[in-house]
Amino acid sequence: MDEPIDLTNLSILIVDDVKSMRSIMRKTLKGLGIGQVPHVAENGVDALKILHANRIDLAIVDWKMPVMNGHELLESIRNDKHLRDIPVLMVTAESEKDLVLEIAEVEVEGYLLKPVTPSVLEEKIRAVMHQVLHPDLATRHIRKARALEEKEELKHAIAHLKEAVKLRPKASRHLRNLGLLYEKAGDEAKMVAFLKKAVAVNPMDAVTMKILGDYHWRHEEWAEAAGYYMDVMSLTRKYTDRTIELGSLLLQRGMLGLAQQVFDMAFNHGPRDISIKEQIVDTCIEAEQYEYALRLLKKLMREYPSNYDFAFRAGLIYDKTEQLGKALE
Repeated sequence: MDEPIDLTNLSILIVDDVKSMRSIMRKTLKGLGIGQVPHVAENGVDALKILHANRIDLAIVDWKMPVMNGHELLESIRNDKHLRDIPVLMVTAESEKDLVLEIAEVEVEGYLLKPVTPSVLEEKIRAVMHQVLHPDLATRHIRKARALEEKEELKHAIAHLKEAVKLRPKASRHLRNLGLLYEKAGDEAKMVAFLKKAVAVNPMDAVTMKILGDYHWRHEEWAEAAGYYMDVMSLTRKYTDRTIELGSLLLQRGMLGLAQQVFDMAFNHGPRDISIKEQIVDTCIEAEQYEYALRLLKKLMREYPSNYDFAFRAGLIYDKTEQLGKALE
């Protein structure tokens, strides 16, 4: 039987942009007798500085934050070999839970739904620290695979990660990492096969879709690359610049229909920053795709009726295409 876990000496990091929430979490932990005086950070950037400078046993991270949100912080932790094994509890509102589960997948050890009650907080921390002290077989295979990969013993690393995948067949992150291991070993066919499996088990895995898009981009398989990038844009705005770059390249290669599909996704699903939409319009004007640029400008004119710059640009296009009546209008 496992011995009771002593939580009194844990070094805990609380990451939340709301001062009152940080204060409540600190008081709750103190009342439960869990941990020393916790470290606190207002966002992911500050949290990373604390993580690199201190021994942290557990991070309790809010999902929505400025500067660097919870998901971005989680990615940074998992991609840093010095931090990647730190357990993370993600704090989220009930309405966000499904989204977080789909995106973060197995990268996070647990979730806390707001409002956080003391009993649930203690239960979650005990469960997480039990997993840390008594890792399951899949976790042990994953850690062994990482160590072997760092020693460039790729064949043995692949063998251990395959065992982890057998134990967690629905974990797209492990399937993705197995694919990337095969890439390092020079087997692109198996890389693609496992990346596709990752997307099949988790249709919200935008990271793997982006990797597949880049693979097809490198091989100049434009329809496949565009398809994956459009899927990515439907999930996240993170790769908008790269998507626009792909659309511009498709224009240069004369693949106008495909380029417009890519631009439409970036235009409609990208950041609300108007400069992104202006960038797409300007790219199309420079490529003399006037009809499509006009269609986008008309959308912008409806969306921003007081911004007369869009009407002026439309007038310039009509002038270039010798439609003087519409240009004057």
